[in-house]
Amino acid sequence: MLGRVADDGGDRSPASRPTVDELLGRVGRGDRAAFGALYDETSPRVFGLVRRLIVDPAQAEEVTQDVYLEIWQTAARFDAAKGSGVAWMFTLAHRRAVDRIRSAQAARDRELRIGIRDLDVPVDTVAEAAETSIEYERVQGALGELTDLQRECVALAYYGGLAQSEIAERLDVPLGTVKTRLRDGMIRLRIALGVTT
Repeated sequence: MLGRVADDGGDRSPASRPTVDELLGRVGRGDRAAFGALYDETSPRVFGLVRRLIVDPAQAEEVTQDVYLEIWQTAARFDAAKGSGVAWMFTLAHRRAVDRIRSAQAARDRELRIGIRDLDVPVDTVAEAAETSIEYERVQGALGELTDLQRECVALAYYGGLAQSEIAERLDVPLGTVKTRLRDGMIRLRIALGVTT
């Protein structure tokens, strides 16, 4: 992943460490040491989110590097009044991961047009808006409101990147059943997250 930026300070107690929001403010002013501290503080969680969306570890690492490059370039745009720094970073990470998934899908679509293979990946803008507008932990809590069957389908579709037909094949259930579980699961997620359409 990204190379570590050298820190200019010594050991700090947890109470004296700057918050993610403070670090983002300093990064926005070009502070390389703050960027290194921000990376150390947040990269495991950012990589974890990306890894849940992108199955291939090497691609997940590349996307995570892209996320931190974007953070370095755009940290000045972060506005703490609009949400936490972690939520802002997760939004960037989620968008980058979705962009990578869509890019891969576009390549598969090109292959389909020349007759190589057939693959259908669902896109649910409500789910995407929900995940990009709140912190990852809140989504995980909301997933707990789903039935086991709904949660399994949602996880395979949105974290595993599987198409509805692939989910049906993996679970050995009809495609209509998968569509119903996904639809009902997304309705329950919207309610749990307080997302309105």
